[in-house]
Amino acid sequence: MRWNHLLSYFFGGAFLCNAIPHFIAGVTGSPFQSPFASPPGKGLSSANINTAWGLVNLLIAYLLLVQVGAFSLKRWGHAGVFFAGVVIMAFLLAHSFAPFHGGAL
Repeated sequence: MRWNHLLSYFFGGAFLCNAIPHFIAGVTGSPFQSPFASPPGKGLSSANINTAWGLVNLLIAYLLLVQVGAFSLKRWGHAGVFFAGVVIMAFLLAHSFAPFHGGAL
């Protein structure tokens, strides 16, 4: 496996994980933190902004996973690197969103 493909799969997992909270908040009509809020990452963005941001993240994940190399969830190396990206992003998101939603750090 080429290192740049593995890096692409890792970040594909991270972008896919980041797409989930933004897209869900957006389609449910809820305001949510985004990089486009004021202040960035702390203020609330509209549901439309979050839906769009979630879709952009989903598109980037698609490009990184499907258009780079030959990603296959059946290959342990590919799946492991992808899952590592998901896990790391999940904990980073949990840590960053917790203070705004009553969660403990």
